[in-house]
Amino acid sequence: MGDLINALAVAGKSALGFQAVFFALLAIGLNVHFGYTGLLNFGQIAFALLGGFGIAISVSQWGLDFWVGVLVGLGAAVVLALLLGLPTLRLRADYLAIATIATAEGLRLLFRSVSASEVTGGTRGLSAFNGDFVSLAPWDTGQRYSILGTRWSGGELWVALVGWVLVALLCLLVWLLVRSPWGRVLKAIREDEDAVRALGKNVYLYKMQSLVLGGVIGALGGMVYVVGTGAANPDQFQNANTFLAYAVLILGGAARVLGPVVGAVILLFVIQFADTGLRALISNGIIPEGLLSATDVAQIRFVLVGLGLMLLLVFRPQGIFGDRREVMLDAR
Repeated sequence: MGDLINALAVAGKSALGFQAVFFALLAIGLNVHFGYTGLLNFGQIAFALLGGFGIAISVSQWGLDFWVGVLVGLGAAVVLALLLGLPTLRLRADYLAIATIATAEGLRLLFRSVSASEVTGGTRGLSAFNGDFVSLAPWDTGQRYSILGTRWSGGELWVALVGWVLVALLCLLVWLLVRSPWGRVLKAIREDEDAVRALGKNVYLYKMQSLVLGGVIGALGGMVYVVGTGAANPDQFQNANTFLAYAVLILGGAARVLGPVVGAVILLFVIQFADTGLRALISNGIIPEGLLSATDVAQIRFVLVGLGLMLLLVFRPQGIFGDRREVMLDAR
């Protein structure tokens, strides 16, 4: 019983920590792209990489102020969105998907390469750049605090608090935008862009605006992640994170403002609970070591999560709050 309570507490901390904020922000950006506009962006993690390294490089390599680094990261995300959108948004949806997934992996390999190590730190990455942000906390970040049976460092608590405030503000922004004429045009583009074009709207411009906005939100997610970990490493930004963000979006419900938030909390809770719970069952002898070892848990938990997502897509593809029509994409 004690192990179960401990597993629930650890999973609850994971569901409310900065990693959940990271996936929530990635998914909010994807919600703007896919949920509201119908854009297939399979490289959202590239925007997060530029956001995170925008801060890390600016502070630790160039000696700039932390908030200047935030602007650098956001500016880099805007530039990337423009570079991706200019040649692809006039074409079919799958061209954007191919371009984004290739760009995300290419950027990761570039940032970890030997030739870029003087700027990005290569495979070792960069550290010691979040001190100015952590020092803004109104409490002692050197102490540990007990909350609902879990232990939080002052820094973790501060990053999580600021991260969830940022999530709330961006959800409010998205809610206001989708209720505006601009947001209604985006949803119309998702349904039938030819009809929108026939009404005299510049579909290409609206798509570009959506791509930029969602990319900037993804960059903010990368910033929260590197500030929370205190390090920026290119291998933290693998393409698998984009697909986990899509899982978050589908789980909560596409084209629903709170869908990404609920999806992130549930997914992080389930992943951590599966990890802690399985280890507890193995250590107590309930699951024999010969059947499943502790070293296999890290892989098995994602298998269980994958099975759960498969069942979700079979029986409720619209997610918890979504509408089945919102996940049907006309890739023209």
